[in-house]
Amino acid sequence: MGEFEEIVMLTIGVLGEEAYGLAIKIEIEERLNRSVSMGALHTGLYRLEEKGYLRSRLGKATSVRGGKPKRFFQVTAGGQKVLKATMESRQRLWKDIPEGVFKLSPFKP
Repeated sequence: MGEFEEIVMLTIGVLGEEAYGLAIKIEIEERLNRSVSMGALHTGLYRLEEKGYLRSRLGKATSVRGGKPKRFFQVTAGGQKVLKATMESRQRLWKDIPEGVFKLSPFKP
């Protein structure tokens, strides 16, 4: 799983019942100060759904969207398992970094 896919799945977890395309995009952009195109997001969402990490459902049609329903996403049990394994791998890496390797040096112009 790539970094963007991980971010998308974590963001869906943050949004819970309100996890649909535009809300996911806005949440990622606000939290990570990272620009996300709807095309890239939709590609990622559908790829994650094909892998079985997400499932989606259509909401009710609204006049605001010209009668088009929102598609809501949820992380599946398989997706949660992959996210947990990714988190544990990263935690092991952080734990195994020798002390002092990431010392911060003062900024010198």
